[in-house]
Amino acid sequence: MKRREDWIIPYFKMYSGRFALYLLLGVLTLLAASMLMFTSGFLISKSATMPYNILLVYVPIVGVRAFGIGRAVLHYVERLVGHDAVLRILSKMRVRLYRILEPQALFIRSRYRTGDILGALADDIEQLQNVYIRTVFPSLIALVLYAAAVIALGVFDPWFALLVALYILILVAVLPYISLMLTRRADAALKRERNGLYQKLTDAVMGIGDWVISGRAADFLNDYERDEEAVLRKERKLRAWARWRAFIGQLVVGLTVVSMIYWSGGQVAAGQLNPTLIAAFVLVVFPLADAFLPVSEAVQRLPEYRESLNRLERISGGGASEEANAADAPPTGGTGGAAAAVPSAAELETAARRAHVKLERASFAYGREGPRSVDGVTLDLPQGKRVAVIGRSGAGKSTLLKLIQGALVPAAGAVTINGVPSAAYGDGIPRIISVLNQSPHLFDTTVANNIRLGRPDAEMEAIRRAAERAQLGGLLAGLPQGLETPMRETGQRFSGGERQRVALARVLLQDTPVLILDEPTVGLDPRTERELMSTIFRSTAGKTLIWVTHHLAFAEEMDEILFMEEGRVLMRGTHAELMEREPRYRNLYELDRPQW
Repeated sequence: MKRREDWIIPYFKMYSGRFALYLLLGVLTLLAASMLMFTSGFLISKSATMPYNILLVYVPIVGVRAFGIGRAVLHYVERLVGHDAVLRILSKMRVRLYRILEPQALFIRSRYRTGDILGALADDIEQLQNVYIRTVFPSLIALVLYAAAVIALGVFDPWFALLVALYILILVAVLPYISLMLTRRADAALKRERNGLYQKLTDAVMGIGDWVISGRAADFLNDYERDEEAVLRKERKLRAWARWRAFIGQLVVGLTVVSMIYWSGGQVAAGQLNPTLIAAFVLVVFPLADAFLPVSEAVQRLPEYRESLNRLERISGGGASEEANAADAPPTGGTGGAAAAVPSAAELETAARRAHVKLERASFAYGREGPRSVDGVTLDLPQGKRVAVIGRSGAGKSTLLKLIQGALVPAAGAVTINGVPSAAYGDGIPRIISVLNQSPHLFDTTVANNIRLGRPDAEMEAIRRAAERAQLGGLLAGLPQGLETPMRETGQRFSGGERQRVALARVLLQDTPVLILDEPTVGLDPRTERELMSTIFRSTAGKTLIWVTHHLAFAEEMDEILFMEEGRVLMRGTHAELMEREPRYRNLYELDRPQW
């Protein structure tokens, strides 16, 4: 638990002034409400005596107006200050989480489920804002008012003040503790199961086509509804306890009211209290109760906060225990931040123009005991060389790309660019290596803006040249606004081949010496695939190409072909060499021969 406070304590320190003001305003709001009821009770009782002059009740009339207006104003300012501070914290938490996730972007899918990430952003961060608004400050305000109420009553009768202190103790300590003990496991389980539903629903939405095509949509719905019903049963149990807790709390408040009536009546009989103050003392109980009753619910939320903190710690690299750390430990070798050498500005500038990529017996495994995803791979890629990496899913191709991009550090061997470990380049890698994959994201903006992502400061002329090199000229000529034509969300206005050409123009504008092609033609028809690959080869002359693919179309265009299996290179050579000496490659090529 040593790092949990990292998501809570720093923000208390950062906004201590706002929080102090929020606490003061919260106390003043409830004090104003209490004085409003006290003064109103006195005014009603005094008016019932039919005073001979209005001036005898003028002061309480003014008091009722002042406290009524003051309560509303103080409550508004309290909410304004509190939500301002919490929303600032919320934005900083989200930025912080993004900065934790952004360096892991290249391998984030291999470590986390989409539902986990979306749940952390949409739910866990929201939970942590409730730590301030619904738990910490309501509890602190209740404690301040607890002390104030007991001290104020102690002025009149210390023994009765002690009795009221016991009543309030039930509301602010005993009932919250019982509530926490009875519900903490159910709350934590409910939080986990809600997260599971969120993950399951996210996976289903992203893969709904597969469910429908497989004819198992009904199975998914039945399974989801069964899990949802289990969650609803837990929620109903918690709501039932919440009703019982509210009932017990109201009984305590009622007992306090009865005790206050009995005590104040006794004080009047003994001549210690004016009869007009009986209603005032009784009515003041109710606004004070509004401060004490929510403490039970506030404390009951602690298990939910704990679950949110656990997930945020797992994502951010911390952990709640040694077991969690072991389960969520980063892959063997660490990440790019572990590189020993740091390239100079001159070395980065050189690599951005000309890059010599080299792997020397590089190995990598996910987890300490897992098999090696890349096992002793050696590869020499001087500037301009074109290499294809083929193999079935799980052969290690994606891990090899992450090693080259510096997202992962080899557990053994070395991966360098111009003699510097690739991981050492860090944020400079996008100046050296660009990637065209099978599903580049296109935003709901113009064609020009989508291309401009490759180089944000690019002039329109440079964007136009990149579009021409990507063979987009004919398409743009037919668009109503040319480069300023909106692409709509995910580029749905265009076909798959057209979207890939826009992504290619983005990569060409980025103008890096190394280009990774991560199966960019998956899902395209053979004609579109041929045209796109021809465009890529023609427009990237002089660049180093690393092409990851499942099949062998255009193998003749490559300087070297690597066939990977279980992390190792089983075959390598030119297309002609492999056709001559490797029967397995020859058979694969015959089966995969493009029918153009």
